[in-house]
Amino acid sequence: MTYYDTLSARGSMTPEMSKMLPMVSDRTPARHLNRSLDLGQSKAYYNPASKSVYNRYSVGDWGFSNNTHFNLSEKERAHGERLRADAWRAIKETDARTRNRQNDVTKRLGERVYDIAYMKGELNTEINQMATEIENLKEYRRTLEKALGDTANPLHVAEECLMHREKRRGIDLVNDDVEKSLIKEVEIIKKCQNKMRQCLQKAMAQLKVDRAAQHALEVDSKDKHHAQGLDDRMQQLRNSSGGIGYFPSIENVDNTITIPESWGRYTQENIARSQKERAASERLRGEIDALMRACASEMWNIYNNVNTCFNTRIHETTNARNTLQAHLQRTVQEIFDMERNIQQLRKAIQDKENPMKVAQTRLDERTRRINVEVCHDPVMKSLKNEVGEIRDSITMLKRSLKASELSLARLLKTKAVLEHDIGVKENSLKLDSQNCMGMRKGFPMDPKVGPVFQMVPGSY
Repeated sequence: MTYYDTLSARGSMTPEMSKMLPMVSDRTPARHLNRSLDLGQSKAYYNPASKSVYNRYSVGDWGFSNNTHFNLSEKERAHGERLRADAWRAIKETDARTRNRQNDVTKRLGERVYDIAYMKGELNTEINQMATEIENLKEYRRTLEKALGDTANPLHVAEECLMHREKRRGIDLVNDDVEKSLIKEVEIIKKCQNKMRQCLQKAMAQLKVDRAAQHALEVDSKDKHHAQGLDDRMQQLRNSSGGIGYFPSIENVDNTITIPESWGRYTQENIARSQKERAASERLRGEIDALMRACASEMWNIYNNVNTCFNTRIHETTNARNTLQAHLQRTVQEIFDMERNIQQLRKAIQDKENPMKVAQTRLDERTRRINVEVCHDPVMKSLKNEVGEIRDSITMLKRSLKASELSLARLLKTKAVLEHDIGVKENSLKLDSQNCMGMRKGFPMDPKVGPVFQMVPGSY
């Protein structure tokens, strides 16, 4: 290969390959031999005597120069062959290494895409479960709110019954079992309302925490969806793909903030947090269900207890009223008999007037006897005894009349007391049986809103 061929070959080579080949810039044979060898430079001497030009080289110099050129040619050819072999081997090795490295990166991208897809699937599963749990908790919260609203009606009924019973009169204003049961019913309803309000606050706080956990999962899933799409495109990228280009020094840019361990741990912590809050939400739903059942049971039991007390009290009041009415009837009859007795006594007293007049007239007329005829005879004794007896009879009858009149007055007072007490009992019966029990015929809750309150005793 000549110098010009070398130059033309260099022109067709890449800059990297041209650096590997030696640069021959001097065609002088002596430059390719040992540096200590110096053949000098042939000079033409002009001999004026012979008037001819001759060289100062010998045949040996000529042969040595040829051999030198031969050796140089063989040496450069051998060196060129080694360089070509090394270059070809370098081409093959770098090509294989580049291809293997690219295949390895593509494989790792595929594994990364699979890992991201797996994690994203776990996140989406947990997101769906959390969304379902949030909806379930919302439904339980709505049910609890309805149940809390339903407790206002029973509370109003119990308080209304207490206010109605304040209208009782007289002796019927007693702190009976009905009064105690109504007060206890009001306390139980208010206690249940407080428990429901506290549970509602817990449900609202739990919903906020659940939504926060769900939001963290959704953000993580969205980031993984973006990363999966990007790495999937990078996995499909080939040497012949469009849009590829040089990005100088991009390999020196490191904007990573996590490592595979922290990357996986971040997602696992999000999932674990969601699972923890979901479990807490499930427990809270259980608490809500148990609370509603317990409140329904307590309110149902106290409702039945109050109704039982009302029925017992109504029965007692009815019996008392009926007894009072029976006594009133007998008292009225006794008053009638006593009035008739008084009339008879008065008539009997009046009937004693004429016999008294006759006896006293006889005695008065007998005082007009004269002389010896004024005798204390048996007639005189009998008349005096008759007057005394009549006077004693009148006194006894008057005492009996006075006692009868006093008894009649007491009977009339007793009648008034019985009538008043019957009126009191009638008022109490009206308040308890009509006003109170009229409102308590059915359980005072809306069954369409609070289905848990439709439960009957023994069904739970």
